[in-house]
Amino acid sequence: QVQLVESGGGLVQPGGSLRLSCAASGSIYSIYTMGWYRQAPGKQRELVAVIANDSSTNYADSVKGRFTISRDYAKNTVYLQMNSLKPEGTAVYYCNVLGEVAGRSADFGSWGQGTQVTVSS
Repeated sequence: QVQLVESGGGLVQPGGSLRLSCAASGSIYSIYTMGWYRQAPGKQRELVAVIANDSSTNYADSVKGRFTISRDYAKNTVYLQMNSLKPEGTAVYYCNVLGEVAGRSADFGSWGQGTQVTVSS
């Protein structure tokens, strides 16, 4: 079983910054990708950013140039640095990790509990 613990959400003014963290633990043999999704009220969950095992990244067009995803391989932790935040960035942000379970030759996909980000003056 794999657990994800997120932190770093909160209230920030437009133009401000926040940094989200997500630490994965449990029966992990390897991690393929770590990413962040968000879901605003009344909308579907959408991809924000993802980082693969080779450190390649992919971002939603709406956050390119403002958000940066990074990963600490030793700590199985992924970060999302969010700068120049806009009110439309208000959402619950979810961490997602895909990988291989230790000792089972099976893949896993896990979601974090979500952390609220509110961008408002």
